[in-house]
Amino acid sequence: MEKMLGAMLDCSRNAVIRVDKAKEFALALHRMGYNTLLLYMEDTYEIEGHPYFGHLRGRYSQEELRELDGYCRSIGIELIPCIQTLGHLARIFQWEGVYTDINDCDAILLAGEEKTYDLIRAMLTNLKACLSTDKIHIGMDEAARVGLGRYRTLHGDRDRFDIINEHLHRVCDIAKELGLEPMIWSDMFCQLAMSINHFYMDGDPEKIKEKAALPENVALVYWDYYHLNPEHYERQLQINKIFNRPVYFAGGAWTWGGFAPDNRFSIKTTEVALDRCRESGIDGFFITMWGDDGGECSPFAVLPSLLYAAEVYRGNKDIDAIKAKFEDLFGLSWEDFMLLDDLDLAGERHRRSSSKQMLYNDPLMGLHDGRITPDMSDYYRNLAARLRQVQADPHGLMFTQYADLAELLSLKATIGIRARAAYTADDREAMAQVLEDYPKLLTSLEKFYDTFRRRWMADNKPFGFEVQDARLGGLRQRLEHCLRRLQEWQEKGTPIAELEEPVLEKSNNRRDWSAVFTVGSSGTF
Repeated sequence: MEKMLGAMLDCSRNAVIRVDKAKEFALALHRMGYNTLLLYMEDTYEIEGHPYFGHLRGRYSQEELRELDGYCRSIGIELIPCIQTLGHLARIFQWEGVYTDINDCDAILLAGEEKTYDLIRAMLTNLKACLSTDKIHIGMDEAARVGLGRYRTLHGDRDRFDIINEHLHRVCDIAKELGLEPMIWSDMFCQLAMSINHFYMDGDPEKIKEKAALPENVALVYWDYYHLNPEHYERQLQINKIFNRPVYFAGGAWTWGGFAPDNRFSIKTTEVALDRCRESGIDGFFITMWGDDGGECSPFAVLPSLLYAAEVYRGNKDIDAIKAKFEDLFGLSWEDFMLLDDLDLAGERHRRSSSKQMLYNDPLMGLHDGRITPDMSDYYRNLAARLRQVQADPHGLMFTQYADLAELLSLKATIGIRARAAYTADDREAMAQVLEDYPKLLTSLEKFYDTFRRRWMADNKPFGFEVQDARLGGLRQRLEHCLRRLQEWQEKGTPIAELEEPVLEKSNNRRDWSAVFTVGSSGTF
């Protein structure tokens, strides 16, 4: 049987890709030589009798899943659901009194509770009825506090590996009854079996042998998107194999840093990882495209990473041949697509400065001002011009969105620093220049918002864009407020308390909206 070569679309972080676009993406995968498409759906699929499961989240109906499955089969792509049956289910617990009785703590289901397995049976039964595959990814990752909430109240303290393993056995029994072949993310099982606090920490792998009684019908998925050290992958693959179950590897095409992709880093990690995977004889490979904190980045932005992964998996590392194949397949140059990465590079010297940080960096608070140098305005202006020169059909709207973002950042990146310098020096003339640029900035923001909105609606269901409306609408309101404050200082000398605070050397390196926008209590969007 042909080994899995797949890609996974994240349909749970606001952006739920439209069925027609998922078909387009599946066709692109087919042309690159992939044989599998996974849909990551925490609660974004319909379950009969569970109206709150995925309510207002853009969930797929059973008809939509059947339609997509039929199309994928017609082009030789296996469509596999990738769901959660332990953690990562925070959205279902937001409905008061609906799933409360099966919540352990955080986003984690209550293991050992029969109602929990009623829900899981409904999950699996629904998907079995909609899709032709026998494979299903049942998740079970990043549930570090399993057994430490309501479970502990009901059953007392227990070895958490035993809790999660007993739960896995129950879920795998249900899968077996339904004729499904389950796979899981392996991090929690390796972590708890070795008694370490993080999957990538050093631990004694021999401890796994004491607790290795996983179900016979489960496969393990070792995920890793970060490392460039070959020995790291070799060690982790060996640890996964100790359980004596089939092992798949999941790499990453970086779509989760914000608006822009990171094809360059994805390619580096993919090559190192797949070299070790081939030597270790893994049972299959797929590449993930997460949408953490909003799903702003289109999966089509990482087509170079996807083609490179497919070629390296088949043993081809000839970059010139891969670039030529990319242009032949998609009618666009490799170098043009790589321009999308540059939204987050700022001339390589600012590798840590993402376009999302620059966009939401408050112009009075200056939380990320330490990342900004005066040449960044010119950098983004030049990048916008280069992006507008690309003949990007059928991805023209995506390139226009990124060009508009670069143009916006050329105005916004340094405006807070300039205002602070003028205020500190009591320079009314310099502040007048800043005030002249604020209306241009607001106009540019409206332009970017419009193209971003149109690109989102072309690619995704409308659900989830309310988050972008709140964020970008909030940004516009904040910019208008900052403009009024600066005008009041210019006209009346009214002090601006934020500009009297020093910009400290250190700032956080997070890219999630709430941490970028404020250090105060913002909640999360």
